[in-house]
Order: sequence, then structure tokens, then C-alpha cells
Amino acid sequence: MEEIVEGVNNINLSDSHKKNRIQVSNTKKPLFFYVNLAKRYMQQHNEVELSALGMAIATVVTVAEILKNNGLAVEKKIMTSTVDIKDDSRGRPVQKAKIEIVLGKTANFDELMAAAAEEREAAEAQEQS
Repeated sequence: MEEIVEGVNNINLSDSHKKNRIQVSNTKKPLFFYVNLAKRYMQQHNEVELSALGMAIATVVTVAEILKNNGLAVEKKIMTSTVDIKDDSRGRPVQKAKIEIVLGKTANFDELMAAAAEEREAAEAQEQS
């Protein structure tokens, strides 16, 4: 029995401290903050996990679609669930929808990122002259 408890504790610890997880809020940051952060995470880890609750789900789906439509990412996994969140004003738990989308790099991700960087540098050079 102790082995099972220890295994469950280890799963929870590693799951909550994933280095490639982005927990998206629909109020704190602009949309393209999350798009650019996801690109950076994919450069470092080859994949990114986007996670959101409730109203922020639309933001996560939009970020994922932008990355996919630009040819930067492919869907690896989509998970949906509900979680109980304690509502302080009501004193009872409230169920919230949760989504987790795992995206991986496309085969030409690095080429597209390099081309975008070159375009930025060219635009900056043109502004300075």
C-alpha cells in the first residue's frame, strides 16, 4: 500500500511542475504573449502543453489554432475534464471545465522560426536607415 501512495505522490509532484506547461488566463496577458511563449517552449522542449479553466478555454484553443495554421505546431493530445474549485463567496465547490492541449513541433518549425527572425532583423535594419 505504501508503494501505491508513494507512486501517486510522485505523479502529482512531477505533473504540477512540468517545465513545458503554460497555464493560460483570459484576463492577465494578451493573446500573442501566449503564442510567443508557446513558440519559445517548443524551441526548448519540442512540445508545449497549454492548459486553461473555464472562460480561458477559448484563449487556449485560439493560441493552438494560430500555431497550427502558421505551420508551427501539430496536435498531439487534447484532454478535457471538470475540476472542483472552491468558491469563497458561496462556500461550496464549483465545477469548472478544463482543457489541456499538447502541441508538438512540425518538421519545418525551425526553418519557419529562422525565416521569421530574418524578417524581423531586415525590418529593424530598414527602420534604422
